[in-house]
Amino acid sequence: MEASSHDGFREFVAMRSTALLRLAVLLTGGDRHAAEDLLQIALMKAYGRWARIDQHEAYVRQVMYRQQVNRWRLRRHRAETTVPVLPESGTGADTGADSELRIALWAALGRLSKRQRAVVVLRYFEDLPEAEVAALLGCPIGTVRSTAHRSLAKLRALVPELGPEGPSERAQPLTCTPKEVQR
Repeated sequence: MEASSHDGFREFVAMRSTALLRLAVLLTGGDRHAAEDLLQIALMKAYGRWARIDQHEAYVRQVMYRQQVNRWRLRRHRAETTVPVLPESGTGADTGADSELRIALWAALGRLSKRQRAVVVLRYFEDLPEAEVAALLGCPIGTVRSTAHRSLAKLRALVPELGPEGPSERAQPLTCTPKEVQR
């Protein structure tokens, strides 16, 4: 790799790693260690092709999505590890109601299936169109639509405070720091 590409890669990692780690935490269901591994694998794959990539962040995100889908496929038979109590959030300007809603939403996200969680994260946190989510997950658009519908219905049932608008109108609970979702 040329020196200019190497410097560009270092600058990209310094500027975007926090946001990419936050996405990785969401994709892994709150598992900080798995999220760090996921991000590291995506960055390693991007590093080897850095000079040939036009849209660096889009490439890294796509590698993360695909890598996580592959992990889910390989670990179908392994049960998820759940914890009875979510950790307290650090410092912040949240009101008590926002913190309670965030904790309830994180717990509800943990109760979704892996596919449902992936669809919710990609559609409502990443704000990707249905066609792109379908392409990333390797399923038809109709599956994305029905999964999103069922996932939102389940989230609304688990967290009635979300109301009829669901997480798309109340994105703040999904924008917490990775420290808040460590398990």
